[in-house]
Amino acid sequence: MEFKRPEQLRDIADLRPTLPAMTREERLARWADLLDRQAGRRLKTLDEIEFVPVDKRAALRADDSPLSIAYADPVLREEGLASDRLGDAMAFFNISEHEAHRVLCSCMHGRTVDAGRAAQCVRAISNGRRELVASTAVAVALFGVPLLLYLF
Repeated sequence: MEFKRPEQLRDIADLRPTLPAMTREERLARWADLLDRQAGRRLKTLDEIEFVPVDKRAALRADDSPLSIAYADPVLREEGLASDRLGDAMAFFNISEHEAHRVLCSCMHGRTVDAGRAAQCVRAISNGRRELVASTAVAVALFGVPLLLYLF
């Protein structure tokens, strides 16, 4: 094996600095921003996800869907979004089937969804986990502290 300095490699290879991977929230925010840029555009939903056999759900897709908007973005593809299929999107965005259902299913929006509305749903998913943690902390503070005081 021959050693070459980076300056020598630049002449024979396309070297680009590696950027740190995006967080889950950054990925979801980018997807929502992409959808917001096309607010008013009608996008196709996925037909009744919950009625598709579990072993076939990951392969669900539709042309002109919120997922196809995400997959068309070179940044998200470079980050690792493999396709506009439901399973790939769930893995990439680290979202549950229930969360994906809220954004993409025809039973939630009809046959089409406004891109701006889909963006709101994506942001709600991103904020939902933070809100869950915050609401849990508030509940513990409101109920746990008085309970502890009562017991002691």
